[in-house]
Amino acid sequence: MSIPFLKQDPLAHGAVEQTAPGVRRIVCPNPSAFTFRGTNSYIVGRGTVAVIDPGPEDAAHLAAILAATEGETITHVVVTHTHRDHSPGARALVAATGAKTYGFGPHLTPPDAGGEGGDHGFHPDVRVADGERIEGGDWALEALHTPGHCANHLCFALEGPTGKTGVLFSADHVMSWSTSVVSPPDGDMADYMRSLARLQARDDTMLLPGHGPAITDPKPFLAALAAHRLEREALVLQALRAAGRATPAELVPPVYGALDPRLVGPAGRSLLSHLIKLGAEGQARRDGEAWTTAPAG
Repeated sequence: MSIPFLKQDPLAHGAVEQTAPGVRRIVCPNPSAFTFRGTNSYIVGRGTVAVIDPGPEDAAHLAAILAATEGETITHVVVTHTHRDHSPGARALVAATGAKTYGFGPHLTPPDAGGEGGDHGFHPDVRVADGERIEGGDWALEALHTPGHCANHLCFALEGPTGKTGVLFSADHVMSWSTSVVSPPDGDMADYMRSLARLQARDDTMLLPGHGPAITDPKPFLAALAAHRLEREALVLQALRAAGRATPAELVPPVYGALDPRLVGPAGRSLLSHLIKLGAEGQARRDGEAWTTAPAG
């Protein structure tokens, strides 16, 4: 089941797009093999507004956000998760506006324990737990804790003046252009699949991701994403059985085939996450740096 990825995003860096009622989008100029054309920052509301995911430290992006909200008041800087392409820009935006920061909490994995991709300097002024609401002038955001890509990852359901809108800010849990890297120990495939199932059970009509354009038909997209992860897991188990014993790096070629060299390392990390999940389920076991299939019975 192929995922209907959206590989075109014509929004220019620094330009402002009305993405949904009450929501504007600006793309940071930080394109890469992992960020697509850049990190999406969303402006929520009018007059008194929130900025979701201010992005990395980038002077041009900060200027674009401030220009887009000229004459308005930024009261909330909301961070979906503490990866370095999403939260470091909060510091300069807060310094320019006096807004408070909101997020699940600081990055949960220390650098020396595998959390090297985290923004360890971010500590929200206000911690937001699963199910809690952030309220503004004509909008509110309900937090959904969705660990998997990042342990402190939050999605946010948007409420407008008349109630629920069907819009969900899915950040990096569900992106429109690619699957998400799930890199242990901060990333966890079992958590990711549970979080994905949680979104599948909802009735959102639009997902606004951390990278790429809006997903306007979420149900089939989420179903395809879940099916893809399960197919990948089956391939991992098949390749491991064929090898007998293998490291995650050794499993990359039979599972992924030819890859952009920049993606080989992250692919190995995602494979490790699959193996850890299979290990917890009793289908694989660790043998030093390598893995084997678990014996029957």
